[in-house]
Amino acid sequence: MLRVVQWATGGVGKAAIEAVRQHPELELAGCYVHSADKAGKDVGEILGIDPLGVVATNEVEDILALDADAVVYAPLVPDPDEVARILRSGKNVVTPVGWFYPSERDTALEQACLDGGVSLHGTGINPGGTTELHPLVLSAMTSAVTYVRSEEFSDMRTYNAPDVLRWVMGFGGTPDEARKSPMLKVLSGGYRQSVRMCLDTLGIADAQIRSSHEIAVATAPIDSPLGVIDAGSVAAQRFSWDAVVGDRVVVRIAVNWLMGEKNLEPAWEFGPGGERYEIEVKGDPDTFVTIHGWQPASVAEGLRRNPGIVATANHCVNSIPYVVAAEPGIRTCLDLPPVAGRAHPDLLAGRAEPSLPTVTGRRDRP
Repeated sequence: MLRVVQWATGGVGKAAIEAVRQHPELELAGCYVHSADKAGKDVGEILGIDPLGVVATNEVEDILALDADAVVYAPLVPDPDEVARILRSGKNVVTPVGWFYPSERDTALEQACLDGGVSLHGTGINPGGTTELHPLVLSAMTSAVTYVRSEEFSDMRTYNAPDVLRWVMGFGGTPDEARKSPMLKVLSGGYRQSVRMCLDTLGIADAQIRSSHEIAVATAPIDSPLGVIDAGSVAAQRFSWDAVVGDRVVVRIAVNWLMGEKNLEPAWEFGPGGERYEIEVKGDPDTFVTIHGWQPASVAEGLRRNPGIVATANHCVNSIPYVVAAEPGIRTCLDLPPVAGRAHPDLLAGRAEPSLPTVTGRRDRP
């Protein structure tokens, strides 16, 4: 069994703990929390379930000293120095908050991986799946690729993180506040990496990456997780990253985040497809895929348990055996074999040891 530490217990962190508990190769070994209120509590209490026998800590040194194979690193904002310390302690790191396709500027973290004999892997859903892995996999069915697009259409009323929505993402504020917020810069860190991975892997040369940010305001009060959004306040945002060759867009990644489809100016809508992810590859032949299921069926359902957040956590957790087995260094999805989930525990009943070669073939920790 691989011993896993969960770092931070927000929505993704809690879902990751659930995924670890259901994965036949993994066991929860520790948990880092930022809040003093959570420190010292059994992780089960933090999740609102029965005790798990693992006590959360807000002491970094406790985690660094722990005997563990991997850390699911899921804070709101990544700290490279923090990640380097984890890596040097001999623990692999899987994270949804960065390092999907890092540049040569990440030599310090590459060295930390080598010092600890471990790997760092960024993954998730968007970015980290739909924005580079899935388009590239689908491109295998096409020759002479001319265009790749990945686009998300989501109702943000299902995202139960009011502080993030208001103070990080800028919803409920003025358009000027949203334009001046750090959101575009924060998002660009990951999405530009996704664009570059597509460009490099497809072999598209001399492309320039451009970003854009559009805003819609409420025309009447809108109920949301952060409270009522008043008329004139930000109620929808579109971000896009285009790779352009000459005057032609060759790769586009975009997100459409709306507080519902009513009372918006401009009058944006999801269209007949509803909430979804779209992946498009143009070439010979064209490919067009729509993904449903990663957005909840209702606002109430999303506030209880958002499947997009769960999918993000699952992609991280399911990557752990592959990352542990990889050679030390920063490893992207291009460096790993296809990552798969595992069967429901009920389907493994009666099997003394699951026959999963990614575990038996892993290297030992230093």
